[in-house]
Order: sequence, then C-alpha cells, then structure tokens
Amino acid sequence: MAHVDVYLFPCFSCGNPAGQVSATISYLRNNNVKFGMLWFDIEGPGTYWGSSQSANANFFAGLVSEARALGVTIGIYTSASQWNPIMGGYTGGSPYPLWYAHYDGSASFSDFSAFGGWTKPSIKQFAGTTAICSAGIDKNWYP
Repeated sequence: MAHVDVYLFPCFSCGNPAGQVSATISYLRNNNVKFGMLWFDIEGPGTYWGSSQSANANFFAGLVSEARALGVTIGIYTSASQWNPIMGGYTGGSPYPLWYAHYDGSASFSDFSAFGGWTKPSIKQFAGTTAICSAGIDKNWYP
C-alpha cells in the first residue's frame, strides 16, 4: 500500500491530550507500524466534547502540540457541522490538511464551503458504510 495513515478519536473527558497522543504514537512505533499521517477525528458535539468551545480548543491545541513535539505529521478529520459547534470560531486546525465528510455521493470538492479557517480540503469522505467484498468501508476521494 502506498499510503497508510492512522487516526485518533480523542477523548475529551479523559483529559491529558498530550498523554493520549503520546500513548498512541508510542504504541504505533513500538509495534513498527509505518504510517504517513495521524488524523485527529473531531466530531460528536455534545457527546464526545465539552460544552465550552474554549476548553475544547485548548484540548485540541494540546493534541497538536504533542504531535508536533513527537515529529508526527498531522491532519484533521471533521466537517463544518462537527467543528463549528465543538470549536466555535477557533482556527487552530487550519494550518493542517482537512479531510471532511459530506455524504453526497460525489467524488469532488464542489460542495465544500470554508469553515474553521480552512479554505480548501485535502480529502473528502463522500459515502458512508458501503459493502465491498463483504467488508464495510467508507468511500473517500483524494485527488
């Protein structure tokens, strides 16, 4: 496989964002997992994140800071419907590649509207759980 990435679904209520990133990267490195990018999966407003957008942004900044300290290339998996209620107007994720979800069945960025400081995406997840050879996958477009 030419490209293998991993993603982390952070646990806000668990605290210690740096520890979550460190534990994830240590596990991957200790098990010789070769990956290109660590994607932070930012979704679940009101379920997986706190009610304070500033506390959420500070937690996110802790994730990013630790990943950078460990020399890990990062990206952000989210969408406007997830990012905006969780982070508000915070733009601290925008320096990193965006992988957004919009299940419209279209492998294109024609539907993208800027949010969170991002003006263009890198990857689009355009279809949810789809069966291929009896395996459930999500369909993504990476031009």
